[in-house]
Amino acid sequence: MRLRTQVLLLQLSVIAVSLGVGFGVVLAGTDDRSRDEYAQRALAIAQSVAADRETVSEVAESDRSDLDVSQLANGPIQAQASAVRERTGALFVVIANANGIRLSHPDRGEVGKHVSTDPTKALSGQADITTDRGTLGESVRAKVPIIDDGRVVGLVSVGVSTADLAAATRRAIGTTVLIALAALAVGAVGSILLARRWRRLTLGLEPDELAELVRDQGAVLHAMADGVLAVDATGVMRVINDKARQLLDITDEVGASVDDLELSDRIRAVLRTPTPDPVAATVGDRIVLVSSHRVDVDERDLGIVASIIDRTDVEELTREIDSMGAMSTALRAQRHETANRLHVLAGLLRRSHVDEARAYLSELTGSAGHFGLEGIENIDEPHLSAFLDAKASHARERGVVLGLGDQTWVRGTLLDPITVTTVVGNLVDNAIDAAAQRIGESDGDNDSRPHVDVDAITEGDELLITVTDSGPGIGFDDPATIFSDGVTTKDAPSVPGGRGMGLALSRQLARRLGGDIVVVDPGGERRSDVENRWGGAVIVARLPGVFDSTAVVR
Repeated sequence: MRLRTQVLLLQLSVIAVSLGVGFGVVLAGTDDRSRDEYAQRALAIAQSVAADRETVSEVAESDRSDLDVSQLANGPIQAQASAVRERTGALFVVIANANGIRLSHPDRGEVGKHVSTDPTKALSGQADITTDRGTLGESVRAKVPIIDDGRVVGLVSVGVSTADLAAATRRAIGTTVLIALAALAVGAVGSILLARRWRRLTLGLEPDELAELVRDQGAVLHAMADGVLAVDATGVMRVINDKARQLLDITDEVGASVDDLELSDRIRAVLRTPTPDPVAATVGDRIVLVSSHRVDVDERDLGIVASIIDRTDVEELTREIDSMGAMSTALRAQRHETANRLHVLAGLLRRSHVDEARAYLSELTGSAGHFGLEGIENIDEPHLSAFLDAKASHARERGVVLGLGDQTWVRGTLLDPITVTTVVGNLVDNAIDAAAQRIGESDGDNDSRPHVDVDAITEGDELLITVTDSGPGIGFDDPATIFSDGVTTKDAPSVPGGRGMGLALSRQLARRLGGDIVVVDPGGERRSDVENRWGGAVIVARLPGVFDSTAVVR
């Protein structure tokens, strides 16, 4: 038997038993309550008759033994008693004198006779309520003394048939039973509705199925390599696995509102609106891809389930591959340049121009082997030196001149070369992309060609990097917008999650070190050519704790 059926039967049983006990208690006292009600009614009628002044005077005058029975049977007392009986529906209204002789009776043949029940208590001046059997059968009767000037001159006896009492009791029981059945019907309907509600809430699953589902869900969720986060239709977190907690840095318990979670606006938007295509976002020093789908069961909105994938390793590999590609490009360019110079040297020797060849060779060796980036000798750090030299070759292939500022001076060793090259690489790459937009606007000389300037200065353990480009500048009203997740001016549908993550990640890496990246000048129309001949943006990165100026590079 299904659980909802068991619950329905159990609820109906509880309701039936409760109603049975409750109404049993009510019915048990129905007869006594009806008897008391009829007795009080008889007492009220008797007291009303006994208080009538005409009745009192008539009874007071009949205080003798030689009464005319026929006169009494047709007298005013009999008439008044009959009228009261008919008006109130009582079984009888009997009026007697102080000797207990009936002055009225529903059966005229009983008039003038002694009352059939004991009148002692009423004639002693006290009201008497009893259930007795008289000439008209069993009845609940009330006897009240008739008092004239402080003297008891007779009594009034009013009775209500116990048959009427039984009929009233049956009517009360019938009404009570109908009420009980109506309550049972209402309880049954409520139980059926509750069972249907139960079925909707449990999606038609039984308790053992629910328990198995919960066990399977827990095992699957926590075994997944991807993060899973589910929120209901009201925006409350209902399910989250360990991987999602790690990737999104969530410490709140299940049941917390999405608005209370420390998430970026980009991730909140994915959790509010189904987003099948992965969206890239930064969380701390991680880059994650977040996608979401709405869950509907039986046309009911159960909420949104989001999938979170870690793209940090992929991003780092991408940066390393970009660096390797840049260095490969630099090596290819140097190989080509070296081959040209060797051809010149070979031609001089073939023509026996030994002195010219010797001078040419001295000139080559005197340049310390630097064919690419001018001023690179001011950077005495192998990682940064090789990286910037490679970026210079990459810039040349893009038609952009990459140069080092006059203030560049770096001596020592990087303590975190991966973080530094990631930050510098993002800044330089974005500057090269911006400057490349001005290709075709120059007249051919280096001063007017698209240009990117890098200044690298160390102060203690802190590295300052300033990147200036000759591009069109930052087009946002708030220049800091470029550091937000997903903000980009480039189209790249093939990149999972889209572009716009480099600068956001770089700023987070800098802030994790205790530094920052800021836009000093957005460029574009905001600066004149007099102040900045290139007119592009100027961005400064401060990276503390990444440099050891005391180390000796060999």
